[in-house]
Amino acid sequence: MIDVRAWLLWVLTTLVAASSTRNPLYVVLLLLVAMVVSVICAPARGWRMPLSPLRFAAVAVPLATLFNGLTAHPGDTVLFRLPGWLPLLGGPVTLEALVFGAINGLTLTAIFSGFAVFNQVTPVRDLVRLAPRAFHEAGVVLSIALTFVPQTTRSLARIREAQAVRGHRARGLRDWLPIVVPLLVSGLERSMGLAEAMVARGYGAVSDRAQPLRTQEVLAMGLLALLGGWLTFLFLPSWKDVAVGAMIGGAGIIIGVVWLAGRAVPRTIYRRSHWTARDTLVVLGCGLTLAVVLLPLPLTDRGTLYYSPYPGLTLPAFDPLIGLGLLGLLVPAVVSATRQAEDKR
Repeated sequence: MIDVRAWLLWVLTTLVAASSTRNPLYVVLLLLVAMVVSVICAPARGWRMPLSPLRFAAVAVPLATLFNGLTAHPGDTVLFRLPGWLPLLGGPVTLEALVFGAINGLTLTAIFSGFAVFNQVTPVRDLVRLAPRAFHEAGVVLSIALTFVPQTTRSLARIREAQAVRGHRARGLRDWLPIVVPLLVSGLERSMGLAEAMVARGYGAVSDRAQPLRTQEVLAMGLLALLGGWLTFLFLPSWKDVAVGAMIGGAGIIIGVVWLAGRAVPRTIYRRSHWTARDTLVVLGCGLTLAVVLLPLPLTDRGTLYYSPYPGLTLPAFDPLIGLGLLGLLVPAVVSATRQAEDKR
């Protein structure tokens, strides 16, 4: 199993790669990579995503195409014209605007696919475990909240199946009482059982420790530095370097304060996660993709990352080296397939 930190780097790399290009060929390649990773690395228990990337694309691509085609009017290939008295919509509707909107929809689908795969292959408990120790209370609340929704959904499905066997059909509001009441009772029973288990494990036995005033002051300074740097970056372009330095300094102060505050929080780890060679390979693959997308490497044409159908529609260019670099996101599928082949032997 791949470490959750490697998966986190993978989904962030997918986000950066999809956000750094408007070339539809590269975006489609990212979609295919996410699809392969989802098929190979999906858990064996058959968990289904509430909204698949294909359904998301069926909604996002037409909406983005229609919105951009009606609101953006540049382009040489005019399909038809809307009356000029229509606010924002009046003017020519061009083929180039529709194509650019479709590309934006594909980009959103690629980003959604990356996060869908991440949600599919990463257990919630591993994500909560990454929370800093200073936020352990929020981590517990988040863990309970994230597990409550799927448990309630499964309970609702079981209750509806049981009522259907008895011949019950929900046609009006009163007919939902035999479903809602058992659902509430089962939820209360789970809550009581969880509370008893937490008390038995000593949760809440240690009194809360208030943070020193100095820690709170330093944290406030870091937040002010981050906010001040961001506002300076937006409204004073001539002070751009100072603004970036202030934001980096403020972020560093916040991270340092959170780390120091977390050291004072005791935590028991029953099962430590071990970093393996497979996780290192995933990190190297993500590093290759980031290097190809962000760095001006020799022999690569970074100009192919930026595609615009304006003013006239042309075919997008494709650099094989950049395409190979994007395939670095396939490393999780490769290592998972290798692991599955070894387990079958």
